[in-house]
Amino acid sequence: MAEFIRDAWYLAAWSDEVPREGWLARRLLDRPWLLLRDSEGVAAMVEDRCPHRFVPLSRGQREGDTIICGYHGLGFDFSGACVRNAFGSPPPGAQIAAPPVIERHGGLWFWPGVRDKADPALIPDFDFIDRAGPVGRSVYVMSVNYELIADNLLDLSHAEFLHTQSFGTNGSLFSHGMQTVETAEDGAVWNKWDIRDAVPPGWAVPMLPEGGRIDQYLHIRWHAPSALALFIGISRAGTEGHEMVIPPMANPHILTPETETSTHYFFTHGPTAEDEAMARRVFLEEDEPMIAAQAAAMRGTDFWEERPLILPSDRAAILARRRLMQLRKAEAG
Repeated sequence: MAEFIRDAWYLAAWSDEVPREGWLARRLLDRPWLLLRDSEGVAAMVEDRCPHRFVPLSRGQREGDTIICGYHGLGFDFSGACVRNAFGSPPPGAQIAAPPVIERHGGLWFWPGVRDKADPALIPDFDFIDRAGPVGRSVYVMSVNYELIADNLLDLSHAEFLHTQSFGTNGSLFSHGMQTVETAEDGAVWNKWDIRDAVPPGWAVPMLPEGGRIDQYLHIRWHAPSALALFIGISRAGTEGHEMVIPPMANPHILTPETETSTHYFFTHGPTAEDEAMARRVFLEEDEPMIAAQAAAMRGTDFWEERPLILPSDRAAILARRRLMQLRKAEAG
């Protein structure tokens, strides 16, 4: 498996997952972490591993803004410094990792690489989350590598085959669609499908009681290493988007590796239980089994070593993979 990119922002948790007291323990980039809030409510993140005997600090307890190891009582503050030692003064240089954390767009973003490079301006723009009405925020763990999930998301044509019962377009992606792939100035890769004058998909027919044809767009954006956003809109054909059939939709699909073979998948959905059930169906019953079958067929080998057949719809995913290769080379160099 390829090395994780380090000099980048990753989403560690939704803000409401992290308690005001206690902590959230989570494995990210194959390391154990604790996510906490101090007495002022400011978020922090420290390694869940005592440097003395390497036991998880999550097996200990919290006293105010100090984490106490449950094995020998060493205490650490939220900057990672050892501040308490039952046997005397804190050992010189005793420290646990504590990467920079920024709270933005309803989530906690962390930078696992060189601290001086952690520019908050590099966090991808998910302002649409902040502007949305009531939404549910969820995270699933998918038992597959994050790059395979990103490949799946960046190739929107798979919806025509894998999501026929949820949000497929009944073939109009190919019969009435045009694909545009482009790279933005901020490094984002966009895959845009625009459908014109097509029969509406089955799930949208009830929203057109008078019948008629539709225009539709499906646009997805990727920022390295694995933060994606999907934008969908359906309007009456020929109205240049002015007569929307449904309100435009924008959803984050943010991937943070748990390990090399599992991924935290962060997303939003409508506020009801039915909305979450639909998301669970699409992600865990439609997407994940197919991607898991792909991973099993690859037997842990590198994507490029498998010499994959490339289709035109793969262009955005290939651009993203090449960008990750460039970033890995830069960090290794």
